[in-house]
Amino acid sequence: MRRQGGWLRETEGARSFAIVIGIFEAASINRHVKGEESQRPLTHDLLCQVIDELGGSLEDVVINNLQDHTYYAELRIRHGGKLLRVDSRPSDAIALAVHSRPPLPIYVDDSVLDQCCV
Repeated sequence: MRRQGGWLRETEGARSFAIVIGIFEAASINRHVKGEESQRPLTHDLLCQVIDELGGSLEDVVINNLQDHTYYAELRIRHGGKLLRVDSRPSDAIALAVHSRPPLPIYVDDSVLDQCCV
């Protein structure tokens, strides 16, 4: 499987780092950024709809760990007054943030930034 690379950069700062994601996640992000519609919901659209239909609200995503050259992330979903944290691959978390309307914040823990920033 081919992989695509991209850079995440602080909105108010100079730190940035590269993250590699799968070709399918990259295509999903690219399609959504370009405003291209699909005839049927694709995976990330579907997950956003499921969260909404179940009464939840995706608030943001957090890249929260870097271990053995692998990034980890979580989706933070508000449901019934509680904040639920759902383990996620960063590529899927980023795609969901981009697919949400409006696009959601993508946070990165300082411990991750300390390990990977240029």
